[in-house]
Order: sequence, then structure tokens, then C-alpha cells
Amino acid sequence: MQTTVKVWNLKKPGEINDVKHLSAQLNVDIAIANLLVQRNIKTYEEAKAFFRPRLSDLHDPFLMKDMDKAVDRLHKAIERQERVLIYGDYDVDGTTSVAMMYLFLKDRITDLHYYIPDRYSEGYGISPKSIEYAANNNFSLVIVLDCGIKAIEKIAYACTRHVDFIICDHHNPGDRLPDATAVLDPKRPDCNYPYKELSGCGVGFKFLQAYCQTHNQPLSRLYDLLDLVVVSIASDIVPVTGENRVLAYYGLIKLNSAPSVGLKTLINHSGINGSEISINDIVFKIGPRLNAAGRIEHGKKSVELLISDNNDLANDMGDEINSFNEIRKSLDRDITQEALDMITGNEANLLKNTTVLYNRDWHKGVVGIVASRLTDWFYRPTVILTESNGMATGSARSVKDFDLYEAIDYCSDLLESYGGHMYAAGLTLKLENVKKFTDRFEEFVRKNITEKQKVQTIDVDAKIQLSDITPKLMRLLKQFEPFGPHNMTPVFMTEDVLDAGKSRLVGQNSDHIKLELVEPNGSYMKYSGIAFSQADKFPLIESGLPFDICYSLIENEFRGRTTIQLFIRDIKKR
Repeated sequence: MQTTVKVWNLKKPGEINDVKHLSAQLNVDIAIANLLVQRNIKTYEEAKAFFRPRLSDLHDPFLMKDMDKAVDRLHKAIERQERVLIYGDYDVDGTTSVAMMYLFLKDRITDLHYYIPDRYSEGYGISPKSIEYAANNNFSLVIVLDCGIKAIEKIAYACTRHVDFIICDHHNPGDRLPDATAVLDPKRPDCNYPYKELSGCGVGFKFLQAYCQTHNQPLSRLYDLLDLVVVSIASDIVPVTGENRVLAYYGLIKLNSAPSVGLKTLINHSGINGSEISINDIVFKIGPRLNAAGRIEHGKKSVELLISDNNDLANDMGDEINSFNEIRKSLDRDITQEALDMITGNEANLLKNTTVLYNRDWHKGVVGIVASRLTDWFYRPTVILTESNGMATGSARSVKDFDLYEAIDYCSDLLESYGGHMYAAGLTLKLENVKKFTDRFEEFVRKNITEKQKVQTIDVDAKIQLSDITPKLMRLLKQFEPFGPHNMTPVFMTEDVLDAGKSRLVGQNSDHIKLELVEPNGSYMKYSGIAFSQADKFPLIESGLPFDICYSLIENEFRGRTTIQLFIRDIKKR
């Protein structure tokens, strides 16, 4: 099976006058200045803020609508020593939010508890079961994190049960807002907060920042929790710009120097202890483990670990969460293969503009991951469904620039419930409507997707020569970290390179290529690279003919020696 053909999109260079001016101001190469201008950084002051983030750059939290109400209500709860419940979603953003809020408030509120809904019996958001739990157990205040912005009816019911809610969310609201005591969400239309892209945990952080400022509490305790905030930012794939960049920058410092007991345990289980932890390490190693608890058993297990201050207990919980992750990986692998077989074994499925697959036996906790993998593989809008509580339920993923939510909304009369955004969504429908939905979804996508949206692209920042790759360039590129959406790792392309004669297939199944490359200019300098899952390109490489590569630069540490390595994104024939 061949991987999807990719188109390389070479970005337009920055305005030459801006690039030259910035290059002179910063005393850096044109290539570095161009990368900055492409990120809309054009002045010395903007570059200083980018390269040297400061916690003092954080916005005034009271610019967020309802912040005064939220702080007043929390202060009353602390003064009166009320029973307070912290509520959050079962994903990484939700569990880190709950852990952060709990760790900050536990020394201030004696009767403090937390609640994570069960993914399978309660589902996403504020559940009716949780409201009953709060009311029946005399909780007078519930602080909700990473959900709740659309819980109109549920909050109305909570009011009849005399339970106050403070909502801290970062998702887009509907036409109405819940009638909660306070609704903190920078995306609510009447909120003038300058930065709109905070994670759910980030909104909770701003809430606590406001509380500290109002009641003359030292911010140092709050800053100690930034390791949790950066895990939320990385795992929820929010833009690493503005305030998120500041929070992520200092969160990574905390994560690398003095992580909490729970996160330290996850770092050890992830095999990244001893190396500098990056956003990528969180996305691919720490985050999936935290998510695995909610996917396989219950998200409260992640919170228990994150708030633990006992090394032995944390290690035991880490072992358990790691075992959940192994189960998750096994399910993911098996279901993905079954789904691939369903597509490739049916020519009609291969020719469609969409993938919609249903299997009643698939595990609900991994269908979102499988949808993401199939979207990457076939590069088309994808819906993966399983059966739960007598209904078909599942997750959807989209391709770049295609509005998945609009496509699902077109099928709304066939659905019991749905929610999400442009690139990811969840949905539930009656079993008898699966075939109708499959056809309707395909119809909408066929009529509305463009040819450009059907092709996977790699955005390339600049065209360079291999000889441009120097230790100085690498040092400067490292200062662009932390990387993430809207500040992605720079991607370069180099044309007309040759195999130095030592490139070879590697990996258990010979799926990957270890490259040794030279430029055809007589230079003897060799450049090492790794191309994962691109074994189909090896005949081109060993042919002796020149080819083009696009890649990022990474540091490879081996036996105490650090070298620059090309992380190959794609290889093309000249």
C-alpha cells in the first residue's frame, strides 16, 4: 500500500525590506530573519518578546468577562469554607485543569473534591449525573473546567437545585450562554480579552491569577503549577503564540527542572528522563498516557496521579496508567488494521471522497485515534463509529481547510447529538441511520470539497542548501521553541541531493530509511537523516540519481555526542 502523495507548498518569503531590517537589527542571517517575518515578527521589540518571553507579559486577567464575579464567588466559598467540587473533562486538558485547581485550592478549602465524568456512561461535558451528585452531597459551588459553555439546560437545572457554577471554558459558545454565576471564556462574543486561544487549563490559570492579584497572594505558588498548564497546551493542540507561548515556555522550564511527583512519574514511564522535554514529547509520550486512563478505565485515575505527592503511590499509579496505554496502543493497532482492511478490500470504499466505517465491537475510547490515522492515510474526511448503549457513536476528523462540522450539521436530522469544530467532532445516531448518514455525508463532501483540499500539503518555510546547515543555525532555531500550532518547527527543502552510498533500510520491518546524503558539488561533507515509514522511496535513493528532500532539523544525541540530523518529511524524484 502506498502512502498519500504530498504537495510541497513553499511559503512566500517575507517582505524583503522587513527581512533585511530585522536581520540588521538582530544581527542574524537573512534565513533566520525571514523565518521571523513569516511569523509576523518584524521589529526588535517583537523579536525580543518572542525569544525572551516574560511572565510579566501576561494580560490582566480582569480583562476577561465575568472574572470579577468568579473571583468574588470563590472568595466567599473560601471564607465560608463551603463544600466545593472541581469538575473537568476526561481528556488531558480537563484532567490537568482539575489537578491544577485542586492543588491550588486544597490548602484554602478544607472540604474540596473533584469529579471527572465517565467517558462511556456520562459522555462529554456537564452530565446530569454530576449535578445530582453535587446537589445530593451538599456541594454549594462547582468549578467547571474545559467544558460547560453550551450546558444551558443543565445549568438551569442546577440552579433549581441551589448549586452555583463557575464555568472556565475555551470552546466556542452557542447562541446563548449558561446562566451560571460566572462564565469565563475568551471566545464568548461579549468578551474583550486580548488573547482568544487559551486552553481550558489556561482559562483556569487566569482565574487563579486574578484571585491571587485581588487577595495579595504570592503568584509563586501558581507558577509552580505551570508544568500542568504546558501539558494541557501541548496536548490540546492550541496555538503556541501570545500568552500560550509564555505559559508553555515557563511550563517547560518547570517540567524539565522540577516537575510535580505525578508528572515526574509519567516522564520516567515515557522513557524521556534525562533528556530535554519538548512540546513533541508531551504530545506523543506524556499526553497519550494521561488520555489512556479515560479511554480504558476512568479519567479520575489521571487526576489521582497528577495531584499525588507520594513517590511510591505515584509510581504504582504510573504503572497502572502505563498499562492502560499499552492496552490503548494494542486496541488502536488492531482496530486501525481492521479499518484499513475494510477500505482496501472494497473498491467502492477506495473511490469515495469520505471514509465512514461502523463496527459494533470497536472500543469507543480509541475511535478518535483511528479516525485521525485513517485521515492521515487516505487524506479525506473520516468518521469512525462503534456501538454504545444501543446507539452508533464515534468520532470524525477532517483534512486541511474542509469544514467537517458543516458537513455533519448537514446530516443533523439523522443524528441524536453532535458537537465539535472544523477539524474534529463527535456524533451519536440510531443504528438504523448509519447507512443513511454514510450516504448523506459522502454526498455533502463530494459536492463541497475542492481538488486542492483532497491533496495533503507540506508547508515549507524556505529553500536552503545542505551547506547552510551549521551549529549556529541550529542554536538560533532552538530559540524558536516551544514549537506548536502557528509556530511550527521550521521545514526546509533542498533540491538535487545524492546518496553518499551508505543509506539503508532500518527498523524491525525495514519501514524506515537511515540516510547519508551529499550535495553534488564536490564537497565531501555528509549529512545524516532519518525518514520514518518511507521505505517505498528507497529504490529512488539507491538509484544514484539526484532527488529532492523536505525536512526539519533535530539534534541527535548518541554516546554523549550531539549531532544535527535531518528529520525527513518527504522525498521526491527530480
